[in-house]
Amino acid sequence: MTSSDRTSISVRQAVNSDVKRISALDASNSTDYVWQMDLREEEAQIKVVFQRTRLPRSIELDFENNSDDLETNLMKHALVLVAESIGGLRGFLVVDKGTAQDAAIITDFAVERTMRRRGIATAMLVTAREWATRIGLNRLIIVTQSRNYPAICFCRRNGYTYCGYNDSYYTNQDIALFFGMKLR
Repeated sequence: MTSSDRTSISVRQAVNSDVKRISALDASNSTDYVWQMDLREEEAQIKVVFQRTRLPRSIELDFENNSDDLETNLMKHALVLVAESIGGLRGFLVVDKGTAQDAAIITDFAVERTMRRRGIATAMLVTAREWATRIGLNRLIIVTQSRNYPAICFCRRNGYTYCGYNDSYYTNQDIALFFGMKLR
């Protein structure tokens, strides 16, 4: 990747006319790994372990395109960012304010499949972090599926650490993993 690839990324707040462009993104992804959960409950302790597990074959990850919901609720989210590069909309990121601990929560983000590994998601993440810091929040949390290994790697590469889970969080009953970063 050349430095000009990174400098040609523009991140801005989404407007209503972006919703159709967001829904047209090919945000599909596949993986050979998942984080598998092992839960053991005993009388004196509860032990939860997440372990990276190689799958017998690659799987396509579900991408729930909630463009109808996004269009209806665009203004209800604390922040919706879009990234443009090489003349088109290439990614989006949705942030909501958490109810506890002055946190912002990234609930959804994706980059066009053909445009990945060019700094687009990182640029949106930096913009979200700057926004959360500017409005006085203490923490930024990213939510992702336990089987979205590429997103898990992205979070960890960007300095976010595992901070919890919620089983059956998604409509497909997948486990949500939470990765967080202190902002101050």
